[in-house]
Amino acid sequence: MALKFWSNANIDIQTALAAAKTITAITKANPAVVTSTAHGYANGTYVKLLIIGMFELNEVVVRVANQAANTFEAEGVDSTSFSTFVSGTAEAITFGVSMSTAQGVTASGGEPEFADITTIHDNVRKRAPTVVSPMSVSIDSFFDPSNAALAELAIATRSKTQRAIQIRFADATRMVGSAYCSAAGVPTGQAQDVVKTPVSLEFQGLPTVYAT
Repeated sequence: MALKFWSNANIDIQTALAAAKTITAITKANPAVVTSTAHGYANGTYVKLLIIGMFELNEVVVRVANQAANTFEAEGVDSTSFSTFVSGTAEAITFGVSMSTAQGVTASGGEPEFADITTIHDNVRKRAPTVVSPMSVSIDSFFDPSNAALAELAIATRSKTQRAIQIRFADATRMVGSAYCSAAGVPTGQAQDVVKTPVSLEFQGLPTVYAT
């Protein structure tokens, strides 16, 4: 096992989304193959999916692989047991700024909620997982109103719009997803301490993780 460290890490923020491309099919396969006529995506492009039917991929960020003229693979996505696709779009992401002010990162969420499925025939209570709690990431950031990444997060906060986020480690491991942002740019701290500002991200759907 190769250990990872919070050193030489990057947190990239979406600054633009390209025009939406229509998706006409997504296979139930490993990896999922997406059909989008003349999509024009290159391998390695990150796209945000907006999907009806195959809800497991709605508002999920994936990386394009093995692209052809009208199809591409959603790298790392096993859709074999997903719901049936109905319609959708893909939007190419530009990660235009990176944070240089983050000092600490914590995460929470991702735990399933459970429904009681106990019958009158059981003597041990049974529960089955239903929805999963949202994945939230909190970032302890230095206060810097001139920082481009913090400014982009503040725009997203005020407009209540999502931004794609990419966390990259020194060994090229990365996590990508789309999140609502809370980064009002309010300074916090104690006497004689460095001035900081809180940043929190609530991901829509589960983020995608890539080893390289």
